[in-house]
Amino acid sequence: MARKTAEEITEGINLNGKTVLITGCNSGIGYETMRVLAAKGARIIGFARTIEKASEACKSVSKNYLPIACEMSSFKSIGNAISKITEPIDILIANAGVMAIKNKTTYHNVEAHMFINHIAHFSIVTKLKHLLTPKGRIIVVSSAAHSFAKGKGLNFDDLEWNRKYTPYSAYGHSKLANILFVKGLSTRLSNQQTVNAIHPGIVDSDLWRHVPEDRKKYNLVGVEYGAATSVFVATSSELDNVTGEYFMNCKIGKPSQFSSDLELIQKLWNVSEEILKTTANNSNRCARL
Repeated sequence: MARKTAEEITEGINLNGKTVLITGCNSGIGYETMRVLAAKGARIIGFARTIEKASEACKSVSKNYLPIACEMSSFKSIGNAISKITEPIDILIANAGVMAIKNKTTYHNVEAHMFINHIAHFSIVTKLKHLLTPKGRIIVVSSAAHSFAKGKGLNFDDLEWNRKYTPYSAYGHSKLANILFVKGLSTRLSNQQTVNAIHPGIVDSDLWRHVPEDRKKYNLVGVEYGAATSVFVATSSELDNVTGEYFMNCKIGKPSQFSSDLELIQKLWNVSEEILKTTANNSNRCARL
């Protein structure tokens, strides 16, 4: 399939009566994805780091929206955001992310890429999946950079990256986690609900803010093309029963060999649940002090 824009992909689609939740709604492919889906009639629930950013972005594309502040590095903020949602969700797009943070950073004892790109979305999706409609779809924005993950696939014994830290490798591990999460979640949804991962392409967006000098190394595509695969997987009638897959350029792609490793899939799920449980217990303990 020749590369198309998100608008071209959704030509003729009507989303009136559908509700879309998208994280990272205020910039890059997140904003373009939201804009196109809103133009097709969808109600928008938009997550951004501040209520001001969420409100401004949502208001610019729709009259039917709910803006929500969600700082993806904070479990407290994530919990507050989740608590504000009570309505059914037809399409949930886990889009927000960070890439190539030069200096190692950790949140809740987990390296920043893994926390924001995977753990935060694991929390949001698993705690909201009960609101997913019977034919609801979940889309997780991954990346071809998941192939940067080498060795054992994921460093479960060093989630803080106390050993040798390299920005792109850490990013790659988090993107592999996105695909493994999709594989694990696909077996935990109801029959007609689906979840798929996507690679948007190498997109000219704010994702490069930590490494602006690297933009020149690639032939970047615009956000109108970068959002195409997200909206395709979110709306195409061809994909009503397609789940647990990885899409590139609006078609099923072949991820790395780690992506089908059942042991990795299950271990990531267990570790992710344990991180949420441990953090919740610590928060409750602090609240009692």
